[in-house]
Amino acid sequence: MARQIILASGSQIRAQMLQNAGICFEAVLPRVDEEMLKAALKAEDASPRDIADALAEAKARKVSGKHPDKLVIGCDQVLDFEGQVFSKPKTPEEAKEQIKALRGKRHSLLSAVVIYHECEPLWRHVGQVRLYMRDISDSYLEEYIERNWPSLQSSVGGYKLEEEGVRLFSRIEGDYFTILGLPLVEMINHLTLSGDLKG
Repeated sequence: MARQIILASGSQIRAQMLQNAGICFEAVLPRVDEEMLKAALKAEDASPRDIADALAEAKARKVSGKHPDKLVIGCDQVLDFEGQVFSKPKTPEEAKEQIKALRGKRHSLLSAVVIYHECEPLWRHVGQVRLYMRDISDSYLEEYIERNWPSLQSSVGGYKLEEEGVRLFSRIEGDYFTILGLPLVEMINHLTLSGDLKG
């Protein structure tokens, strides 16, 4: 029998992806101090992949504690640039510095999803996408940030591929849903096999 699904996220994009896929769910915002957890993991020399997975699990676990009978989906995305983890930019200047560091080079986006039920992890997956940024000019960078701020605040790396940010890239290797922050195809496969989605 299909179980009720909760998305442990305040992300509008992730919610839109589930809605577009015809998945019935309830969204619950997890109360997790992401920055503190991320700092603790970095202090332990955790890999970017492990950081993404741990943050996704923390969100799923938090919400599952209050809704143990439901399937809880926790997600997180981390930008890995040469082993360095980028967070969402808080200011236009920070977005500019992130893009300057990335331009002309390759980085990865790691999107983790962990599903909990009865306060226990049932399934997890980390999707990876490799992105190659053009060596864009300073003048275009200034104009880009001016045009797109404050939307860029919600995107690690200071770009949004679903918006003008796509113009910053020469090549992308990987799944579009993973870029948006949720390995949707893999998750749907799991939910279908578990009988929680018809298929």
